[in-house]
Amino acid sequence: MNPIKLALVAGLTLVAAAPAAVAGAGTHGPADHRSRDSALVKTFGAVDRGTQWRLVDKMRLDFPTFHTEGIAFAGDRIFLSAVEILEPTVTYPTPVDGYDRSPGKGVGHVFVMDRQGRLEKDIVLGEGDAYHPGGIEFDGKDVWVPVAEYRPNSRSIVYRVDAESLRVRKQFEVDDHFGGIVLDKSTGHLVGNTWGSRRFAEWDRRGRQLSTWANTSFFVDYQDCQYVPAGKMLCGGVANLPQTPSAGGPAATYELGGLALIDLRSHRVLREVPLQQWSTAGHVVTRNPVKVTADGASLTMRVAPDNGEEGNGTEILTYRATIQKK
Repeated sequence: MNPIKLALVAGLTLVAAAPAAVAGAGTHGPADHRSRDSALVKTFGAVDRGTQWRLVDKMRLDFPTFHTEGIAFAGDRIFLSAVEILEPTVTYPTPVDGYDRSPGKGVGHVFVMDRQGRLEKDIVLGEGDAYHPGGIEFDGKDVWVPVAEYRPNSRSIVYRVDAESLRVRKQFEVDDHFGGIVLDKSTGHLVGNTWGSRRFAEWDRRGRQLSTWANTSFFVDYQDCQYVPAGKMLCGGVANLPQTPSAGGPAATYELGGLALIDLRSHRVLREVPLQQWSTAGHVVTRNPVKVTADGASLTMRVAPDNGEEGNGTEILTYRATIQKK
């Protein structure tokens, strides 16, 4: 199917409305915070290094997907963010105007698919040097998408896409590169993570920063996160580690994958576990898009780690694990 591109870079309305209730999420505020932890929190609490993840489905996407970033599942639709690189960034010998590299050039995409992976829309997002979409999340009504410059300490634009009408709204702009975002349904606030997930920030829906805190974990860099009741988020990520000289040295990096559960009130990492399953192209599966659901003692993880030009192209892989609670 030929993609139908929506050129939504210009003419988007900057939204500064008061927070609205999220469809399917109940009322924002103390009620959610007081509710019990979800099945996902409880089941993930028993995941460890020995957990066996079985590949149960593999769905190949038959359109250009470029470099995949985040994934969200909204009813009968799948949303996949990706960046198309037209001109790679170039590292400066010394910083220029506070930047360590050139901005490069590219196009930010949010691909809208049906549940069989057939492309319905290609939504183009970004402005100027901000063309890099990050990790995304569906809140029950909207899909939230941060689009940043492809370099640290830069700037980002936060968009929301109505999952039914596909209407795009530019919510706010923020200084710094934010590569992922979640909506905390216990407060109605947004939480984002910077380049390398070294810092988190919390905003109201107008983009007013309410708090910021350092990531105390250096296990993996979070790429794609999701809100988990009550007042938590689950993130997937990767760390590229240098190899030994005999294995190729720093040029032959090893991808360490992992998942982390973070408390949005205390900012503590509650549990983090390595996850070493590999894609067709040889990437660790938590490299970029990751979403996890729970059904009793079973966890289902959906990932899309491979770029469009690698291996068998981008595939949405589904893994399942039966967790033995302790």
